[in-house]
Amino acid sequence: MTTGTLTAEPPEVAAPPAEERRPRRNLLPWLLLAPGLLWLVLFFLVPMFTAVSASFQHGNYDEGFTVQWHYAWSNYWDTLRLTWPQMSHSLVYSVLCTVFCLALAYPVAYFIAFRGGRWKSLLMALVIVPSFTSFLIRTIAWKTILADQGPVVHALNSLHILKVTSALGWTVGDHVINSPAAVVCGMVYNFLPFCILPLYTSLEKIDHRLHEAGADLYCNAFTTWRRITLPLSMPGVVAGTLLTFIPAVGDYINAQLLGNANTGVVGQKIEYMFLRSTSDYPAGSALSVVMMVGTLVLVLGYIKKAGTEDLL
Repeated sequence: MTTGTLTAEPPEVAAPPAEERRPRRNLLPWLLLAPGLLWLVLFFLVPMFTAVSASFQHGNYDEGFTVQWHYAWSNYWDTLRLTWPQMSHSLVYSVLCTVFCLALAYPVAYFIAFRGGRWKSLLMALVIVPSFTSFLIRTIAWKTILADQGPVVHALNSLHILKVTSALGWTVGDHVINSPAAVVCGMVYNFLPFCILPLYTSLEKIDHRLHEAGADLYCNAFTTWRRITLPLSMPGVVAGTLLTFIPAVGDYINAQLLGNANTGVVGQKIEYMFLRSTSDYPAGSALSVVMMVGTLVLVLGYIKKAGTEDLL
């Protein structure tokens, strides 16, 4: 008689209901995102939708505004036809401001990142602290700096630089104030910290031993910067130029306070259409939409050309 080993089969466990098998959705992330999403909807999407819809309307403030499609696209055509000087000024001033800010910000950020030592925090504070003052007050201060009796104009006259800039149309005679040069100077001063901060952050991440390795391979300082420092700091260059160009292209305070009647920009025209004229809201909205779309196209083209692998 043979005996076998008997193994007891485990009891069958009833499957949980279908409702319990489904993964429970965690609502906490959505609750945390709700305030930010609500803010974006109320103060970004709704105003943008309002501007786009208003750009297709026709009428005036007293009689009301209605959508008339045979007038709708004329708002955009009239905007492009009548405001192209202001658009060209905004583009030229913002590009020059971005170029000058990058040329000034890179050496400053490089010095703070690699030569600042224990004074890094103090040096960065000196960069940021002027921004605590009102944008309007900082711009008005340049009226005093560039005054005809000031040392800046006196030095430029002594060096005969104003003769060259006047021939190029950037200054007016022996005056710097109320000229395109004054507008660009004010923009560069106001937006320079926006370029220094991302550049410093990008340069600070670079390992100092890479510079030592470049020196060990008999690279001079310029070659080390061109082959090592500059490629590794490109995310900061791209971010800094974008943070400078985007607000600069829409700025009109500097042109209004430091410029003249021939230095008008898009922001001034929009303000005039909404506040100072007969409340031409459709034309102002059309100009705003053109400005937003144009800026978006330029920024996306720049990002695609520069590369975004380290920015995403």
